[in-house]
Amino acid sequence: MNHCSDVLIERDVPCTLRDGVTLFANVYRPNNNGTYPVLLSRLPYNKNLPAFSHRYLDPIRAALAGYVVIIQDVRGRFASEGEFKPFIQEAKDGYDTVEWAADLPYANGMVGMFGLSYYGFTQLYAAVEQPPSLKAIFPAMTGNDLRDGLLYRGGAFELGLFETWMLDSVAPDYVQRKQKGTDLIDEISEDLNQIDDWYKHVPIKSWPPVMKHEKLGELFSTYTGEHLLGDVFEKASFKETLQHLKLPAYHLAGWYDCFLGPTLTNYEQMSKHEVNQKLIIGPWGHGVFESSFGERFFGVHSSGHSIDGKEDLTSLHLNWFDTWLKNEQRHKIAEDPVQIFVMGINKWRTEKEWPLARTVYTPYYLHSEGGAHMHSGHLEVHPPRMEPTDQFVFDPENPVPTKGGSPLFYQGLNSGPLEQSDIEKREDVLVYTSKPLEEQLEITGRIKMILYAKSDAPDTDFTVKLVDVFPDGKAYILTDGIIRAKYRNGYEQEAPLSGEVIKYEIDLWATSNAFLAGHSIRIEVSSSNFPRYDVNPNTGKTLMDSTETNKAVQTIYHDKRYPSHVMLPVIPGGGV
Repeated sequence: MNHCSDVLIERDVPCTLRDGVTLFANVYRPNNNGTYPVLLSRLPYNKNLPAFSHRYLDPIRAALAGYVVIIQDVRGRFASEGEFKPFIQEAKDGYDTVEWAADLPYANGMVGMFGLSYYGFTQLYAAVEQPPSLKAIFPAMTGNDLRDGLLYRGGAFELGLFETWMLDSVAPDYVQRKQKGTDLIDEISEDLNQIDDWYKHVPIKSWPPVMKHEKLGELFSTYTGEHLLGDVFEKASFKETLQHLKLPAYHLAGWYDCFLGPTLTNYEQMSKHEVNQKLIIGPWGHGVFESSFGERFFGVHSSGHSIDGKEDLTSLHLNWFDTWLKNEQRHKIAEDPVQIFVMGINKWRTEKEWPLARTVYTPYYLHSEGGAHMHSGHLEVHPPRMEPTDQFVFDPENPVPTKGGSPLFYQGLNSGPLEQSDIEKREDVLVYTSKPLEEQLEITGRIKMILYAKSDAPDTDFTVKLVDVFPDGKAYILTDGIIRAKYRNGYEQEAPLSGEVIKYEIDLWATSNAFLAGHSIRIEVSSSNFPRYDVNPNTGKTLMDSTETNKAVQTIYHDKRYPSHVMLPVIPGGGV
């Protein structure tokens, strides 16, 4: 137990669940005999590490503001008992923990939850169970369906994210609990230092850095060997349930976060029947709230430490929870519920809704003379008529490397707004660029690519990037998407290809960017983005359990019959 003059810190406070398993938490509370509302966070990353317990919401400041802050190791992690079964364990455990917290002698029965990523999931799982003492949540940068924006996207496996998470975040504690040994952590660290090479290993299901540790390998196989409609994925997903929740929630997202799409869906779903919803979207990556990200500087007031020069992440939380746990009316949602950062002009703006009601969805069509891989492709608002196709050869043995965007790699590398010129020089990347804009054009909202394409493979992938091209020719990624052809109609029934032209709808999630005068809008089309996603071998199988690959000839159509285009959410008046 630690004391300071105003805050009492109790470590490893036990919470016994309905099945007898005990979880342990650190408690930060006012150093007096009063009772206070509780702010609860449940995480699998070690409650004792300030990198996870303090960087997002400062528990000391919260305790000084009149809250009991509880940070708990989830089942099977660090101090807590039991076996760690990611995601599927968190609903009932969350319910039990909320009610336990509400009943503590220094609690007043009102509980809020906070946290990002996995400990955003733990909030939503608990919320779905509807514990009576849970009054508000603050889920940040998190998901709702393992198959849609977490372990998979557009049918492609999020290879870099899952392998990095398993080896970096899960493995050290998991292996130590299961296999006692002094050299295990050093071995895991060595594998992490070589992870760029390990990403290339196939078949994925036999990935050596985890499979050589028996119990960790079993956990890895739970998610890599499971059918996408199987029990594990069904139990861990709750997207459709969110619309029925009546719980105040403040959703936090980042334009370059790996969970941007699901976080927006969380807000959209919960807003259907619960008006007390807020949304903030910054120019941030996953858990990265600095003013500089990737190769861009967005201004000092873009960071989570100085949001619009008015508040930081901790004060954002405290103002929210003051409303719902202390009934302080000055923070009631009278103001606009949505706050977004518009890149390009680098300014914050509030909005009355998401998506923005005044959006003019505008198609920008692909055009070329048949040589878009040589930068001759162009992008126009006028639909095409008679034009030749563009072709490229997709070789799975030489995939397009990931460069920027919203991947989640070891140490946060290779993400954010990175410059794309070297990628665009490849012969398997088609490039379509608008003329330099005469006046500013803002796009804010969800983005979809309608791509008409043919492949000579039984299955393949198509990838799309949206890029902001500066007057000096530098091209920075804004957002991207992918689709696996056989899953184009959903996971319920695979649809192999047979050489016909297919209409693909590729979800690029969303962005907010003002293309300044003199800038150009660019679309890149290819078939791989590795190691963010697993490479499609073009055989009808996947590299999850296969090593065989074939080259594929990809044909992109853009004519009157097959008008490939990107649908951009244009904000009238340049967004000013």
